[in-house]
Amino acid sequence: MNLKLSLTIAIAICLFGTIAWELYWRSQGYYPDVDNDEALFAVQRNRAEKASNSDVILIGSSRIHFDIQLDIWMQETGIKPIQLAYPGATPLPVFDDLVNNTNFVGTIIVGVTPGLFFSSTTTEKRAYRSANDKVEYYHDQTYAQRINHLLSIPLQQNLAFISDADGVDAIKLQFLLEGIQFGNRIEGNDFPPFPNFADISLDRNLRMTEKTVTDTSFARLIKNVWSFKSTPETPPREMSKDSVMKLFTKDAKIFQERGGNLVLLRCPSTGYYRKKEENFYCRDEFWDELLKQSGAKGYHFEDYLQLKDLDCPEWSHLSGEDADFFTTEIAKIMMADKAIPFNPKTN
Repeated sequence: MNLKLSLTIAIAICLFGTIAWELYWRSQGYYPDVDNDEALFAVQRNRAEKASNSDVILIGSSRIHFDIQLDIWMQETGIKPIQLAYPGATPLPVFDDLVNNTNFVGTIIVGVTPGLFFSSTTTEKRAYRSANDKVEYYHDQTYAQRINHLLSIPLQQNLAFISDADGVDAIKLQFLLEGIQFGNRIEGNDFPPFPNFADISLDRNLRMTEKTVTDTSFARLIKNVWSFKSTPETPPREMSKDSVMKLFTKDAKIFQERGGNLVLLRCPSTGYYRKKEENFYCRDEFWDELLKQSGAKGYHFEDYLQLKDLDCPEWSHLSGEDADFFTTEIAKIMMADKAIPFNPKTN
């Protein structure tokens, strides 16, 4: 009898604690969200194994992840892309994996964010390691990890307190402890707070939150991260133009020679990022040279009147509404140029 009572009390305390913790974090503005992690990436990467020559795969950094909306692309072209872009990462490891570890001969659209694309070709650098880790996870993933991901999805979709906040471990204990300030002490290397500003779905479609668009003080928090210890006049700490060109063009030629269709896309940037990219990644030496060496078709937002003045609320990504517009227009431009497949049967 005492054992049953103890068990009942324990369960009641557990449920009360869980509910209280969930309500607390919801009161702080958090809500259930799917984790943009290696497991979610692996699900979409697996689709590439059976993709046909009419399929489209998106790779790159956060700009193409934010700016190309999958359902809008589907409405325009009749084809829903496979989203393999990842924030803060170079597309090089993912592109190399698709070229050398699959037989895919469809269309690969590469988002070119200069500061990340030309950052490095070694795992010693974060932008390369971040993408390479996702690729390695996919190839090394165990059945237990796959099952764990499937079982976790209902929890992620219903509980705010387990949210990974789009890669920012905002609610995890380590993050909370690191955020404790002692008096007025300010560490020289303290990283500015980085709030979640996007929602992601199971197909890895990423969309900027409305708060980022309407709340300028919130957008400023993100801008503080982008400009942390750097200005548009400060040269990038990492730049590996020649090695990046060599690695990318090598894979590009292999992919194109076997029948693949390669397209490069430069998404919009404004303010701080636009100025920095103009200063250190001048178009003729980087973008134009990349097109020339790779032999790929290229689409730069500055070349189109309807796209060149789009504004990015935090300098680097489009709002949901503008992302819809950008996706629609760039899809129409590419289709008119016969650069991407089009399936009128499902349109």
